[in-house]
Amino acid sequence: MRIGIDIDGVLTDEHRYIIDYGTKYFTKNNIPYRLHKDIYDSKEIFEVTEEQYNEFWKENLLEYSKNISIRPFASDIINKLKIDNNEIYIITSRSFTTYENEYKDKMQDIVKQWLLQNHVKYNHIIFSKNKAEICKQMNINIMIEDKPENILSISSEIPVICYDHPYNEKINNDNIIRCYSWYDIYTEIQNFKYNMIEK
Repeated sequence: MRIGIDIDGVLTDEHRYIIDYGTKYFTKNNIPYRLHKDIYDSKEIFEVTEEQYNEFWKENLLEYSKNISIRPFASDIINKLKIDNNEIYIITSRSFTTYENEYKDKMQDIVKQWLLQNHVKYNHIIFSKNKAEICKQMNINIMIEDKPENILSISSEIPVICYDHPYNEKINNDNIIRCYSWYDIYTEIQNFKYNMIEK
């Protein structure tokens, strides 16, 4: 089976990082903010200007990319899935957002190094904003994702494991499987494989 895995919000708790470091940044710089934990976009999370939002990420992006902790048990479960003869596709848009464009190749190298340092074994890594199209091209059987718009577009074609966050809790359909931890993800993938065999 081919399993697609997002990085930010799935392998990492990006949302928690944004809240922790965003509140620190805006407080230290005397920038008023209002916090909305159920919104995905970090500019809208704080109700700050585009310029203020950009400056926050310019200050924090490299630190986040190099040092953010991997979620508990993520590497163990991914490596177990790989041992179980699944193909692991890391599918991320990390090097395509506004802040990475200045050093896109460098960001891709940082991502690969971070995966190596965190002992995440995979078959392929793909950097793309259009994850639904990549899933189709690569014949992905199931995708693990957190971004609402990606969950909706991908789940129109294949099942999606939605890593639960406040900003995606209202996203539901018959092709969305909500999970809360990496062991939870492993259980659901085993159930999915069993159902595939039964069919």
